[in-house]
Parts: sequence; structure tokens; C-alpha cells
Amino acid sequence: MTLQQARISSKVAFFALFLFAPLLDIFRYDVDLGHIILFGHAWTISIDSILYGGGDSLDAAIKIFARVLLPGMAFVAITGVLIWKFGRIYCGWLCPHFSVVELVNDLMLKQLNRVTIWEKASIANKRIIPRVIVAVAAIAMAFVWAVALVSYLVNPTELLTNLVNFNLGFGSALFITVATIVFSADFIFARHLFCKYGCALGLFQSLIWMANKKAMVIKFDRKRAKACRDCINEHGYKPCDQACPMRLPTRNMKRAKFTCTQCVQCVSACASVQKANPDGGLLAWVNGKEALEVDRPAGKYKENEIEIKEVK
Repeated sequence: MTLQQARISSKVAFFALFLFAPLLDIFRYDVDLGHIILFGHAWTISIDSILYGGGDSLDAAIKIFARVLLPGMAFVAITGVLIWKFGRIYCGWLCPHFSVVELVNDLMLKQLNRVTIWEKASIANKRIIPRVIVAVAAIAMAFVWAVALVSYLVNPTELLTNLVNFNLGFGSALFITVATIVFSADFIFARHLFCKYGCALGLFQSLIWMANKKAMVIKFDRKRAKACRDCINEHGYKPCDQACPMRLPTRNMKRAKFTCTQCVQCVSACASVQKANPDGGLLAWVNGKEALEVDRPAGKYKENEIEIKEVK
């Protein structure tokens, strides 16, 4: 199994979990019951009797610590270590939103010869049908996302039954309608911008990742830059940069790739282009001491640097 096959498998599995977790009572918050349901069991603090019955305050403190603070601290610690070492790997390998971003990217590239409406198409396509296909797919995914989010708050079985019978309550119908409109606009116009600048979770991961100079990062083999120049001359563009869903300068220093999602599509693209080269690709996933070079100061390689010029 290749790296991209493994990544796609993990994305599909997590997206399925995202959709079916509420339906299978793996995880959801029931607003009617007022507590979390985790693996089919109610997860509560169990201090109602203490609050209303005048029980022992020490017992309440122990329950709050054991059922809220301790799990919360453990979750933050584990995710913090993973982010410190691997950066935004959740985004590139698991995130349901990023899965839709890549899906719409691929569809738009096939139909409109570009991955975002803000880029110039490689071959202009002014036909209406390709635009309709992209719009319908984006709206459909927005609707799926909206329904999935509601199912985390209300009984999912009742929600789906009412949805099929066109008998949704006012609150659910309003939420799904508004969320579908918002996500449609996001998926069509601003999906990359949201991942770069609008996602608080992504920004949080990027900040932690940037603080670790030895974290996992994409490294460009500068000593073999001639092979990179030959690739650009042959294709007329940069396959590695074109493969990046976030439209980042993949060969640049770490700070220029602040929002890298560790999807390693640039590495796979470079390896594909250089498959006949016995030395392999020029991009690699590295950490530790090798990552320090990517996190270099801006002026470190100012002298004797190899300039790669794009031939138009």
C-alpha cells in the first residue's frame, strides 16, 4: 500500500465514522437528555443528587475531576504530543472538511481545469454543464455535512426518519437549511481560505507545529535542484506545487508552509515525476535533525543558493 493509498483509506474510514458515529451511538450529545452518549452509554458527571440533595462537596469534586478534568487533560496531552511531532496531520489524514476540500478540488480540476475558482484554468472551459456538476456536488456535500452535524445534537434515528418523510421540526429544518447554504459557499468559494485562515483547530495545530523545529516537515533536496529545474522545463509548471491542495510553495522553508496539512501529495507527485531517476524524488517527509534545515532563517542560504527559474 502506497502512502497516498493509506491516507485515502484513513480519510474514508474517518469520514464514515464522522457520519455514522451518532447513528451508532458511538458519540453524540443529546440536547433532550442533556448529556453525552459515549459508546451507547450515558456519560454524565452524576452530581445531581449532590446539587439538589445537599450531598458531600468532596464527592462532587472527585467526580468532576475524574469524569471531566482528567479525561480532558489526557485528551489535550495526547493530541498536543501528536501535533508537536506531526503538525496538522489530522487535517491531511482524517479531517472530514479537508476530505471534501480534496474531493471538490479533484472534481473541479477534471471539469474546469483548475482546483479553485480563484486560479486561472490551464485550458479555458466556458461550458455550463461542468459548472453545474461542480455546484451540485458541492451543495450535496454541504447538505450531508449539515445533516451530520444535526445528528450529533438530536436523536439521529428520529432525525433521518423525519427527513425521509419531509416532517422535520422547525429547529432541525432551520439548522440544516442555514448550514447547507454556509457550507455550499465554503466548498465552492472559500474552502482553501477556511483551512488556511478560518479554522481555529488548524491554526492551533500550526502554531504548535511551528514551535517545534524538529517536527515532521517536507524537505527539498537542494543539492539536486537541477533535476527540479529540468522537471519545470519539461512540464511548464511545478507538479509538486500543483499537487498541493492548500496551494503552498512546497519546496520553500517551513514558515512559508505554515498551513501544511501533511498530506504529502507533493512528495507523491515528485516521486511520480522522478520515477525513472535512480535517486528518487527531491521531496521527502523528514523530522529530527533533517527538519532543522527546513526551519532555517531566511538568510541562511542567501549565498551560493541555487536559483530555479521557471521557463514560460
